[in-house]
Amino acid sequence: MIACAVAVLSVRDLLAAVVVFGTFSFFSATYFAVLGAVDVALTEAAVGGAITAVFFVTAIFRTDRGAD
Repeated sequence: MIACAVAVLSVRDLLAAVVVFGTFSFFSATYFAVLGAVDVALTEAAVGGAITAVFFVTAIFRTDRGAD
């Protein structure tokens, strides 16, 4: 999980950062499930892993990034 958090902060490509962020969320969901908080794990997987990733990808493609 720590490697995913560091990768999200250090990667330069926005889409790669979203993928790594989704991976971090699913690791968090797995950790919550192991601890016995299945309801929190399902919420983290749905909101953190899926919905947030879709919003980020949509924002990336709808934003004009210009020619850097």
